[in-house]
Amino acid sequence: MPRTLITGGAGFLGSHLCERFLAEGHDVVCMDNLVTGNPDNVAHLIGNERFNFVHHDVTNFVYVEGDLDYILHFASPASPIDYLKLPIQTLKVGALGTHNCLGLAKAKSARFLIASTSEVYGDPLVHPQTEEYWGNVNPVGFRGVYDEAKRFAEAITMAYHRYHRVETRIVRIFNTYGPRMRLDDGRALPAFMGQALRGEPITVFGDGSQTRSFQYVDDLIEGIFRLLMSNESEPVNIGNPDEISIREFAEEVVALIGSSSSITFEPLPADDPKVRQPDISKARSVLNWEPKVSREDGLKRTLAYFREHVGTPLTA
Repeated sequence: MPRTLITGGAGFLGSHLCERFLAEGHDVVCMDNLVTGNPDNVAHLIGNERFNFVHHDVTNFVYVEGDLDYILHFASPASPIDYLKLPIQTLKVGALGTHNCLGLAKAKSARFLIASTSEVYGDPLVHPQTEEYWGNVNPVGFRGVYDEAKRFAEAITMAYHRYHRVETRIVRIFNTYGPRMRLDDGRALPAFMGQALRGEPITVFGDGSQTRSFQYVDDLIEGIFRLLMSNESEPVNIGNPDEISIREFAEEVVALIGSSSSITFEPLPADDPKVRQPDISKARSVLNWEPKVSREDGLKRTLAYFREHVGTPLTA
């Protein structure tokens, strides 16, 4: 049966990938240094004879005994609160970590998929964003540690593909939410839900007119699996084109929870993108993929998780 390595496998997305590949009949090696990952995310998989957890930092030499068919490199701090606190580690996992995992893919003749991000588009001057857009990124800004780490990861992935003939895939992930997000990870959805559940004011940065396009985690995992199994080596956007302003999104969360929370406004962080919306024409045509879960349904599922795992809310 196929054997798959998932780095960052104890993280939000990585843990969902571990489940999916086990369900597809793969043996799964989950590798994580648990800096931002959470062992609770994969605790239910421990004891499965086809699942193996390895505590390791991929910025150091990466080796896995035996055959490997697929490597999915998802190790990285992924939220602003994490990568602003861990700037050098973020750059190292994007550069050294990707290099190490590509070297392993070359040695094992494994197919490699890198988790890239819509942040490679920066504060975009093209809207919606297509894969052909080169982006508008400030390399020396605070967010540059994440944006440029992912841009480098894409570049070295394509270099290994062209020079070493490694089979590679690049997924550009747009804002994703769902169970196993951390309430304190700094991203919009967990921040809004946490504040609303506690009856605190909802913090919106800027005037809230900036837009995002949110996709539910199950849709993303399906897109990643289809991309990995496809023949497409160029980047592919996986996201939900249903664009919404951050203020409207905050209002949706408050209404869903039935909270009395008001909305307060704070200064917009430096280089915060004003708009974000994927053009998914390529995913539709190449992967026959598009998102299936509505934001209403996805938010309800995520709220149920937070209620279960965060404890009794103060409101609602």
